[in-house]
Amino acid sequence: MRALTAAAAVTVLGTVVLGADPAHAAALTQCQGSETVTYSPGVTFTPQSIEITVSGRFSSCVDVSGRVTSGSYGERFTIFVGCNALLDGFEGRRVIVWNTGDSSTVEGTGSSTAVAGQVITTFTGTVVQGRFQGRSAVQTVTLVQPGFLKCLTTGFTGATGPTTLTIA
Repeated sequence: MRALTAAAAVTVLGTVVLGADPAHAAALTQCQGSETVTYSPGVTFTPQSIEITVSGRFSSCVDVSGRVTSGSYGERFTIFVGCNALLDGFEGRRVIVWNTGDSSTVEGTGSSTAVAGQVITTFTGTVVQGRFQGRSAVQTVTLVQPGFLKCLTTGFTGATGPTTLTIA
């Protein structure tokens, strides 16, 4: 949970990963979807304990085995953060539940960058348990960058944006 806490700084911007099926060594799985992150209370420049809720859905997956077509994940945790610390690197662990009924547990590291009003978070890791165990995964999430005025006043309370996942 401590690693996920560090991930929140970027989860505040987004994060996640997945892997590929060991029975299909040459398999390549690609997914597209969206991630929503909410912060309570809103994130301001004054660091404080923030409850973060992450909800993600891969609505369109192309898997060479033809079995995985979608997936979802969700998390809730509390971290101590402010607007100035949103781009910190992190370590995380996420469980993705697939349309097949099985799941993948991914462990990895992530980093975020602010580009043209957006925060782009890249999470790179390995599936350590479940479907695709032993495979590498890269997920990218793009969320709107917190506005300066929001950070000064009521706080940044959430964002939604696209995400992609590649498992090799």
